[in-house]
Amino acid sequence: QVQLVESGGGSVQAGGSLTLSCTASGYTYLSNQVAWFRQAPGKESEGDALIYIFGGSTNYGHSVTGRFTISRDHAKNTVYLQMNSLKPEDTAMYYCAAGIFYARNCQTINFWGQGTQVTVSS
Repeated sequence: QVQLVESGGGSVQAGGSLTLSCTASGYTYLSNQVAWFRQAPGKESEGDALIYIFGGSTNYGHSVTGRFTISRDHAKNTVYLQMNSLKPEDTAMYYCAAGIFYARNCQTINFWGQGTQVTVSS
């Protein structure tokens, strides 16, 4: 059974940093086929991936370029999302997903994590 488990969410003030983790069990390809999505409270999920890794490519969305960084630990089958210079508009539930990513708005998701909440106060 495949499970993706996110952790690391929390509450920070604007300008602060958080690092989210996504660890896979029962799935060995996470570090090469993974994306982060988010859904703000009361809003529909942003359909586009914030960031994804697929094969040898890493793609960042405009809203997070220069502030968020994705990294991976193959040995731990874990992917990290380092978030710096956080803004109140970054407040959302953050999800990792494993699948096939052709573009940030074009993907086939095979597995989702349960999400981890990030709250940024002004």
